[in-house]
Amino acid sequence: MASAATLGAMRDRARPLLTEVGLLAVLFAFYKWGRTLIEEGPAEAMSNAARLWAFERSWLPSEVGLQDWALGWEHTAFLSNLYYVTVHFPGTALLLTWLYVRHRGSYARVRTELVLLTAAGLAVHLLFPLAPPRLAGVGAVDTMLTVGPSAYPAAADGIANQYAAMPSLHIGWAILVAVAVVRASRSRWRWVVALHAPVTVFVVVVTANHYWTDGIVAAVLLAGAMALVSVAGRVRQGGVHVADAYERPGTGRPRGPVAGGELRAARTVPAAGDGHGDRLHARGGDREDACGADAPARDDLVLA
Repeated sequence: MASAATLGAMRDRARPLLTEVGLLAVLFAFYKWGRTLIEEGPAEAMSNAARLWAFERSWLPSEVGLQDWALGWEHTAFLSNLYYVTVHFPGTALLLTWLYVRHRGSYARVRTELVLLTAAGLAVHLLFPLAPPRLAGVGAVDTMLTVGPSAYPAAADGIANQYAAMPSLHIGWAILVAVAVVRASRSRWRWVVALHAPVTVFVVVVTANHYWTDGIVAAVLLAGAMALVSVAGRVRQGGVHVADAYERPGTGRPRGPVAGGELRAARTVPAAGDGHGDRLHARGGDREDACGADAPARDDLVLA
């Protein structure tokens, strides 16, 4: 009996994790499928690239100019390619794992923001196919072809669409990683992790995989996703507070605002300094407050 109970408890604990892994796997599969829908239409992507390049030149510095400057160092191209290829997916997966293990209250919020951002990015890919600078004939060097490693080997055909530069989900996901870590952690190391965002901007431009505008659009989409999640959270919290504002005396069960209901807010709260508050805080641990933000806690971001 004890063994069966233990197995049941383990299944109960594993079920939420398996659900999250399955959700993210479905997201990746859907994203992979969606990007292949425009793989055979480079003509429109090239035309869009020409228009975007002309539009940027009136107000943004040249991506080719930055690349020329950066490639003056011998290993810049290889290191930038390596960062582009190896950090994007693993870094985001590591963030989600860290949040799930150490900041469970923040995990759902960031996961939902990631899903919304990726879905919005896929929609823009479909509506506005765009050739990256390395394929657009604007004078940029294709460092992935000349130096490697490449994010677009033949084995990746069907997964990576080279004509879906707008928006840059490399930049969008990197900004989300930076914001999520700064938002959840109180460790001084969080600012080191936050450098992932500007480094990614540098890398995607130096490798000629994206225009400045690709990153700007990704940031706007992420801001919209975060705003939607925040509004939905406030609406949900408001509904919970209204439903839970009254209880039947002596039962602890919520009741609507009718005669006989006792407002929970009217209960006596232990005064500060009598010992009860400290015990309550100790039991609170690393839970989220009512607004969904983790309570300031120990330095829990260890990069060693």
